[in-house]
Amino acid sequence: MRPLDEKETTQVFEKLFKFTGPNLKHLLERPAVEGPDPEPGRYCLRLHRNRVYYASEALVRRATAVARPCLAAVGTPIGKFTHHGSFHLTVHALDLLAAHARRRVWLKPDTERSFLFGNSVPKSSLARITENTKAGDGVVVMSMADVPLGFGIAARSAQDCRKADTNAVVVLHQADAGEYLRKEEELM
Repeated sequence: MRPLDEKETTQVFEKLFKFTGPNLKHLLERPAVEGPDPEPGRYCLRLHRNRVYYASEALVRRATAVARPCLAAVGTPIGKFTHHGSFHLTVHALDLLAAHARRRVWLKPDTERSFLFGNSVPKSSLARITENTKAGDGVVVMSMADVPLGFGIAARSAQDCRKADTNAVVVLHQADAGEYLRKEEELM
């Protein structure tokens, strides 16, 4: 387990910024609430076996006592680096993204299952969308009860969604809560 180097940090922050925008600073600057220390410090990002973890500094200090081959994980896994060096967010980051997301999309209750099976979101499934959403922005997909279901990339702006055909794709699927069941072996 080690801190991210400059190139890795840039890739992770660019991907997180796509979803959180200026709220990214709140992600790392908020005081940590986990760990037995009276002052657990702040949160940080660490790399272990090509996976990026979001953990409190107190937890990271305690994890240094464990040998690398024996350490399975530390904190919340938020993404992984591929063999080619690109960074991908995983479904584990959903809670962090939902809490700090700048743009959201809400689905109709009868169409949530389609998204949870790994399909992209067509306009016919859309209940609401955050104003000023542009094509290419990261969005968190929510149920009408404000439960985060997953995240993806907006394929159309909020203005274009009004004029689009009912079968036109509005959000390109990236990750959803259904992956915990579909890709159970791969996630850990």
